[in-house]
Amino acid sequence: MSNSAGLWRGVDARITIVSTVLIASFVAFCALLGDQAGVVFSELSTAILLNFKWFYLVMASGVLVYLLYLMVSRFGNITLGRDGEQPEFSTISWLSMLFSAGMGIGLLFWSVAEPMWHYAGNPFSATTLSAESAETAMRVTFFHWGMHAWALYLMPALCLAYFSFRKGKPLSIRSTLTPLFGEARMQGWLGAFFDILIVVVTAFGIATSFGLGVEQMSTGIKMLTGFELGIGLKMLLILGISLIAIMSVVSGVDRGIKLLSLWNMALSLLILAAVMAFGPTRYILNTILEGTSGYAQSVIGMSLWSDTQQDAGWQNWWTAFYWAWWLTWSPFVGTFIARISRGRTIRQLVMGSLIIPVLFSFVWIGTFGGAALNYEKADRVSHQEQVQSQGLQGEAAEFTGGAILLATKADATNSLFTLFDKIEQSSGLAIGNLLSALASLLIVTYFVTSADSGTLVISTLAARGSLHPPTASRVAWGLMVGAIAAALLWTGGLKSVQTATICAALPIGVILVLMGIALHRTLLGDPAASLRSSAEALQPSVN
Repeated sequence: MSNSAGLWRGVDARITIVSTVLIASFVAFCALLGDQAGVVFSELSTAILLNFKWFYLVMASGVLVYLLYLMVSRFGNITLGRDGEQPEFSTISWLSMLFSAGMGIGLLFWSVAEPMWHYAGNPFSATTLSAESAETAMRVTFFHWGMHAWALYLMPALCLAYFSFRKGKPLSIRSTLTPLFGEARMQGWLGAFFDILIVVVTAFGIATSFGLGVEQMSTGIKMLTGFELGIGLKMLLILGISLIAIMSVVSGVDRGIKLLSLWNMALSLLILAAVMAFGPTRYILNTILEGTSGYAQSVIGMSLWSDTQQDAGWQNWWTAFYWAWWLTWSPFVGTFIARISRGRTIRQLVMGSLIIPVLFSFVWIGTFGGAALNYEKADRVSHQEQVQSQGLQGEAAEFTGGAILLATKADATNSLFTLFDKIEQSSGLAIGNLLSALASLLIVTYFVTSADSGTLVISTLAARGSLHPPTASRVAWGLMVGAIAAALLWTGGLKSVQTATICAALPIGVILVLMGIALHRTLLGDPAASLRSSAEALQPSVN
């Protein structure tokens, strides 16, 4: 139980102390022995991805199939709360918070950078930098940001929401595993172990993304002003964003987090509309349609393709890596999705998470990635014309990529801003800097949203699943996340922790499987499902 008095009032001292000690020790290790830690975690993550790639592929696809089954089954009408309870948030607010926490910032950069990497080469295309590789690049990117990613988020979200809001248990991982391990064990150290693991992984996941995000923001500032931020200014940037995130999380889900998420969605739609309107509109629309069609036709084959014959490493560092990365974020995002989904049915939650955000992601990727590929195509044609007119030969005649691809290879954070420059050049309108400024602002607010929702999740778990963790705990964990990001950025340990976090995906994947088993076992005995089944059996058949 949570402590009711003294310094630890409202929180679990065991979870808080052990998590803090583990986090501090790990940060110190990565800070003081950054190079050695990087080598150790890189080798470990490589070995895990190589030997357990099959597990990630089967588990992610199995979770997706199970969730789709729940959506159309007799369990779909079960309310995540009391029977007849209404949703806590409107559909627009709910979808905005869901998307901001789940994808937001990642799509902003990788919707351009990932198609560029696959355009330069992927195992599904016999040629590189060609129309064929452009088509497969979009299909692969759609796949990586499609239903599998959201399924890994949705599995813990559904389990947590069901056991917390319908069964009256705390909003914590231990609650979802009680049907398998028993109440006594889950109230002891075994339950604490699960919660501590999730707190530590979430803290590092948010902090590393926070630190890397500051690097991305500094790139945007440099592209806009030509001024390069030093380490001191980056520390001030972290401090400022941390304080805004703390104010947001203290104000609560229904105020700060909701309003920021609505702002994120509005600004995202504005930038999306601008790129679609001022970029190669016809090519973008065709790319969205073609990419969605390619995804629908190939999703089953790509889900289980494991590169058995070549085993060249591409699968390990793309698909398997993505599934592992989504897994490390799934407890945090899942807990947050559960927190905002009270009163919705299982069917609404599955449809809202698997269909609407995925379709929006496809439109976003098709718009930004499609525009980038179109400009690459134009750069290739221009290069060929230059080769013919100037009689270039050898290396000078070889096309190694246009402006966006070359910028992506130099630094993935440059890809988005280079795209904006190309839009300005092709449209003849002075909008490149405006789009870059809006994107930089969006990066800040997306990171604030991730930081405040992550802080809320950590403080919720530290309070043994309380929906209203103490304000002091929210402030403390908000400062902790900012301090981790600052320390790792200062010492250069960000990459080491990011690689180490990937190693935690394997046990989290096992936990997700156990959560699914516990959920299904409990659903079978849910009176609402049984009553609906009996009512259907009594209906007269129509011959």
